[in-house]
Amino acid sequence: MKPLDTAFIIMAAAGAVALSACLVGYIFTARKIPADASKKQKRPKKLWFMGLVISAWFLVGTLIKRFSGMQSHLAVEFEMFSERVDVFGFSIAKTTLTGAGVLVVLILLLAALRIFAIPKFSVENPGYLQSALETAVDFIDNFVENATGPVTMKNLPPFMLSIALYMFGCALSELFGLRAPTSDLTFTFALGLCTFVLLNYYGIKKNGIGGRLKNMGGPVWYMRFIMIPLKAVSDIAVPVSLACRLYGNMLGGLLVMDLLKGVLGGYGSGLPAVAGLWFNLIHPGIQIYIFVMLSLTFINEAMELEEEPKKKKAKKAG
Repeated sequence: MKPLDTAFIIMAAAGAVALSACLVGYIFTARKIPADASKKQKRPKKLWFMGLVISAWFLVGTLIKRFSGMQSHLAVEFEMFSERVDVFGFSIAKTTLTGAGVLVVLILLLAALRIFAIPKFSVENPGYLQSALETAVDFIDNFVENATGPVTMKNLPPFMLSIALYMFGCALSELFGLRAPTSDLTFTFALGLCTFVLLNYYGIKKNGIGGRLKNMGGPVWYMRFIMIPLKAVSDIAVPVSLACRLYGNMLGGLLVMDLLKGVLGGYGSGLPAVAGLWFNLIHPGIQIYIFVMLSLTFINEAMELEEEPKKKKAKKAG
């Protein structure tokens, strides 16, 4: 072990003194403040507590940096596609295995909910879980109906809810040290293909094949020979744009976390976990909402059918 240098001794001593002072100040202030104190009277206690947390973080970071050898750096290594592993002779991406694991966990949780909880639901006396589930179902039903209309209400709301839960579960896998499947381009492209299939399915279901072609060609019949190929290219670009947008945003969160750990070095203790609450809970929730909203918008556009402009009748001269 390397001998202790002067800089480390000074920093560790300063952290220990600050920690002790903040601890004494917090205990003294907590005893002095009455139970029915106002927010203004409790403010010194909060300030001492903040100082206690910061000084403890500084001291722990200094010790970790000294004894673990963790140094600050800006180099971040990542692969666009996930690493692969051999499973029974087949080369499979790790994100695929993670996604399969998330799917199994979701199926087990939902099966347990269906078997043990839903049979106990009551119309007269609903509990907290029943009220929460009914609120979630009503929200997704109204959300889908407002975005696409009543044609899709039979199958699309449960599908979109399932996709949202699956994407959120995949994002949570990063909290366990795994690469989230949503940060793999192949995974996000598969989700984009689902939207591509759905927009064509509902477009044909509502208007028929002829109506779908009219939707792609526009209201002016003699322009359809040009517009249909262009619209086909535009529709093919839908899964690509959805995949790249979701992949870029989710990969950005992964890179920011790695940069945070690298820049802080030993002082990164605890902070990545706090930042992970944003990048693994709130940020994925926003991206899931955007993905679902864009998917519903594309599906609604595929179902719209503009009427051909009517020819104006010439007025007869009186």
